[in-house]
Amino acid sequence: MIAYLQGKLTLKNPAFVYVDCNGVGYHVNISLNTYSKLEELDAIKIMTYMHTNDDGPTLYGFMDEGERAIFVMLISVSGVGPNTARVILSYMTTEETKSAIVHENVVALNKVKGIGPKTAKRIILDLKDKVLKISGDQPLIMSESNNTVRNEALSALVALGFPKNSVEKQLNSILSTNSDIDQVEDIIKLVLKQMR
Repeated sequence: MIAYLQGKLTLKNPAFVYVDCNGVGYHVNISLNTYSKLEELDAIKIMTYMHTNDDGPTLYGFMDEGERAIFVMLISVSGVGPNTARVILSYMTTEETKSAIVHENVVALNKVKGIGPKTAKRIILDLKDKVLKISGDQPLIMSESNNTVRNEALSALVALGFPKNSVEKQLNSILSTNSDIDQVEDIIKLVLKQMR
């Protein structure tokens, strides 16, 4: 198996790149997240995963080990092929994908083209424990905008005397199911309701 490629980028496309390694050009399929990280680069070291089926081997590339790890997990789920996994990782970042799985956010996964409710539930059922294991104690947050709102809400609630650990759990739960909330006051109200 090819673990990684290091060389010049001779062609860049949002769906794939050509990596020239000592005169040999490799066609590597990528997600939009990986493309955004290599768009400005001329040479790279890209982590790879080789998938083989009846059509032959196909290389998938990732700018970091975290994205490759979640990709491998996703394709282990029945009904999720490499292209579907790549679409998921193009629609959501690695952290957002992990967060959707850990917080059982079927709605977030459903928004991805090709993922129906049954497949979303299967992904969550099969991968939740695995994702928790690789994530450790790191809080999984849905997006940057939510991150700011979450931090402000956390500070306010801790200042009101609520225990930080309990507040963090409630915030993560609320933001994973209400990802469109962008007002600190709204989140605080929801947390206060749940912490009675």
